[in-house]
Amino acid sequence: MARRPTIKDIARRAGVSESAVSFALNDRPGVSQDTRARIRRVAEELGWQPNSAARALSGERSGAVGLVLARPAHTLGVESFFLQLVSGIQEVLSAGRIALLFQVVEDLEAECAVYRRWWAERRVDGVLVVDPRTQDPRPALLEQLALPAVLIGGTGVPGVTGATGGTGGTAATGETGLPGGTDGAGGVAGPGGAAAPGGAASPGISAVWADDALAMAQVLAHLHSLGHRRITHIAGLPGLAHTARRMASLRSEAARLGLGPGQVRSVVTDYSDAEGAAATRRVLAEAEPPTALVYDNDVMAVAGIAVATELAIPVPDRLSIVAWDDSALCRVTHPRLTALVRDTAGFGRLAAEELLAVLAGGPPQVRKGEQPRLEPRESTAPPTAAY
Repeated sequence: MARRPTIKDIARRAGVSESAVSFALNDRPGVSQDTRARIRRVAEELGWQPNSAARALSGERSGAVGLVLARPAHTLGVESFFLQLVSGIQEVLSAGRIALLFQVVEDLEAECAVYRRWWAERRVDGVLVVDPRTQDPRPALLEQLALPAVLIGGTGVPGVTGATGGTGGTAATGETGLPGGTDGAGGVAGPGGAAAPGGAASPGISAVWADDALAMAQVLAHLHSLGHRRITHIAGLPGLAHTARRMASLRSEAARLGLGPGQVRSVVTDYSDAEGAAATRRVLAEAEPPTALVYDNDVMAVAGIAVATELAIPVPDRLSIVAWDDSALCRVTHPRLTALVRDTAGFGRLAAEELLAVLAGGPPQVRKGEQPRLEPRESTAPPTAAY
């Protein structure tokens, strides 16, 4: 393995002292502009890069930010959302020559342990926090560590723990303790009640957010206008704040539209195609199956079309399908999927820009991303036949 170039190598090649090299590379006074330019040119020729560990120990920045994802590893490879989010984050960071340190862990406890280790080792200058929980220990921990952070996808309201219900009312946490009364194993919930806790921004931590409640209201209004009165939401992980907000909005909008408790409900999954397909089979086998399904990601929606085809249920004549996140999958599937379109890469860019602003000394802020918009396609239509 080739030896990494050192300050001594640069000094020897440039014909100056090591202290002159240190002054030049750290933008400190003590050398002329011509000498500084010569030293930097030699450093570039030799391929020299600063030692981030040494700089961290000296109190300087590490030149890296962290992102930890606490989700089942098998659910990540098929979901496009995080790839698009990271691409937007990386676009901003790479322009500033800042590295992204990424780690996948099993659960929230392990994620908190990573933050403590990174802080102790001075591995990162700040972190981007995804998947806010309905009961989330991470904002308090990060404030305690004084580790700059941006919460991606919180409520956007500092100190507020409610999951608002869109344009009308709010919905209650179920007796089981999961958002909206789900049982955690594919259970269901109907309209009514008061707000579930959900992903509030901490006053000392920046947040970027999108209005999931309004997006769900758009979806339900579209399906209701087509004549659908039995609608099931195939939701994601039950502990996530955005899951709680979507479910709360679904219930409040259903109540506002006059739909009863047995007509609109949510079923929780792990976001995978396997659980999405299993939930679809289960609800379509009921005595009064839904005429429309709303899936929390594109992968589950495509799995839902496959199940409907297997059961000889035509889409959209007898079953309408909506995907939460638009992707290439939604546009190449037959029929093409009605989906919520949003600039996920732009959301990542916004989060990275906010973190860099905080690292530059700016105050924590709450910033709203672009509002998702519903793109109707061939997978939704008025129900024309009962089954």
